[in-house]
Amino acid sequence: MTSLALEMCASRLLGAYFGTSLFIWGNLIGLILLYLMVGYFLGGRIADRYPYTQVLCVITAAAALSIIIIPFVCQSILTWSVTGLEQVSVGIFLGSLVGTMLLFAIPVILLGLVSPFAIRLITSDVKKSGRISGSLYAISTVGSILGAFLPVLWLIPTFGVRRALLIFGVVLFAASLWGIFPRWRRATSLLPLPAVIILLVAALAIPLGPLKEIPDLIYEQESFYNYIQITQTPDGTRQLILNEGQAIHSVYNPNNPTQLTGWYWDYFLAAPYFNAGFKPDQLKRVGIIGLAGGTVARQFSQVYPQVQIDGAEIDPAIVNVGRRYFNMNEPNLHVYAQDGRTFLASSHQKYDVVAIDAFQQPYIPFQFTTREFFTQVRDHLSTTGVVALNTGHTAHDYRLVQAFVNTLSTVFPNVYVFNVPGTINTEIMATMQPTSLETFRSNLSQFPVDTTLGQLASEVLPVATRGHTDGGIVFTDDKAPIEQITDQLLLNYILQP
Repeated sequence: MTSLALEMCASRLLGAYFGTSLFIWGNLIGLILLYLMVGYFLGGRIADRYPYTQVLCVITAAAALSIIIIPFVCQSILTWSVTGLEQVSVGIFLGSLVGTMLLFAIPVILLGLVSPFAIRLITSDVKKSGRISGSLYAISTVGSILGAFLPVLWLIPTFGVRRALLIFGVVLFAASLWGIFPRWRRATSLLPLPAVIILLVAALAIPLGPLKEIPDLIYEQESFYNYIQITQTPDGTRQLILNEGQAIHSVYNPNNPTQLTGWYWDYFLAAPYFNAGFKPDQLKRVGIIGLAGGTVARQFSQVYPQVQIDGAEIDPAIVNVGRRYFNMNEPNLHVYAQDGRTFLASSHQKYDVVAIDAFQQPYIPFQFTTREFFTQVRDHLSTTGVVALNTGHTAHDYRLVQAFVNTLSTVFPNVYVFNVPGTINTEIMATMQPTSLETFRSNLSQFPVDTTLGQLASEVLPVATRGHTDGGIVFTDDKAPIEQITDQLLLNYILQP
C-alpha cells in the first residue's frame, strides 16, 4: 500500500515542478522500478542471513521515517533541481531525474526489501511455497489497490500530497513498531490505536506552507486534476498558474477594465471576421473548451455584450477559483464542469465560434486534436462558424502547428495561422465556409484604431497567414502522437543554444 501511494504522491510532487510530460513519467516509473529491483535483490540476501520478524519491522520503520521526512525537504530539493540545475543547462529531464533520486531512492529501496523478506519468514515448508507466495502476492496486490486509490480519490484532494505522505508514513511506522515490540502483540491483536491516532492528528496539524513557493502567491489548492496557484502582482493583476507553472492560464485585474490582454487570448476575438460583411452584433453564441479562469469568456462578454457563452472546464476546483478570484460571474456564461469532448457530445447548441484552449501542461489532451473531434466541432458550428485553437512552437520547429493544419484541412475548407509575436503560441483558425485573408483584413480594418476592435486588428492582421497542408501527419482518434511531437519540441528547446 505504501509503495503504490508513494509512487502516486511522487507524481504529484514532481508535477508541481516539472509538469507531467512523458519525460517525467518515464523518470519516475523507471527509477522506482530500479529502486525496487535493488530492494528485491538485497531483501533476499538479508532475509537469508537474518530471518527475523523484528529485522523486517526495523526495515519498514526506517522506510516509514524516510517517507515522513519527504514533506519537509521536498520543496528545497525540487526547487534546487529546477533552478540550480537549470543554471548549468541540465534541463528538465535531468532535473527531474536528480530530484526523484534524492527524494525517493531510500524509501523505495527499503520497501523493496519487504516482499522477499516476507516470503522467507512465512515459508516453513518448501512443498507449500507456491501457495504461500501466491497468497502473499494476493495480499500485496490488495494493498497496492488501496495505495493507488486512497491518495488519488481522497487523501491528496482532501489533505494535500505532503500530508498524504505523512499519513502513509505514520501508519507504516505504527505497524512497524507493533512488529518490533512483541509485548504490543501480546497485549492486543490490533495496532496501538491511541498512539496511531495521536500521530495522525499530529501529521494533519503540522504547518507545512505551500507545496511550491512562488512570488506574490495568494492562494493554492490541490484538486483531483491540478495543483492550482493564484498570484497577485503589486498592480492588482491576478494570474492562474497550474502544476509546474510554465504557463499562465488566466489573467484578471479588477482595477483595470482593459478588454485586451496583449496575449494570445485576444486572437480568439477576431475569429468571426473571416465571414464577409460580419458585424459584431451578429455573434450570437460561443463555445469555449478549456475555460480556466474565464479570461476568454470575459473578453467575449465585454466586446460582444449580446453573446451567450458555454464554457467547458474539466476541473470544478478551477471553476470555483475562477468565480472567486477572476470574477467569472458573467450572467451570459454557462459553465459545464466536464471534459470538453463530452460537453460537445451532449450539447444541442450551434456556435458561431468554438474556442479551444485546453492544456494539461505541456500537452493538449489528445482527444482535442483529432479529425474525429474537429468533425464533432463542425457539427456544432453555425453555417458561418469558425473554430479557433491555441497550440505552440519553438523558434525553428513548427511541426505541431503543421500537424494541426493538416488535420483541420481534412474537415474545413480554409485554415489560417497566427504566430503570436514574442511567444511560443500559435493560434490556428478554420472556417465552415470558403473564406479569404482579404475578407478578414477588410472586416477588421474598418474599426478605428482607438477602439478595442481597432487595437485587436493591429495585433492580429500583421501575423495572419493562410495554412497549407504538407501531406504529413493527420491526427486521428486511432493515432495522435501529440505527446511524442510535444516531447520532441521540448527536447529541441532544451538542447538549442
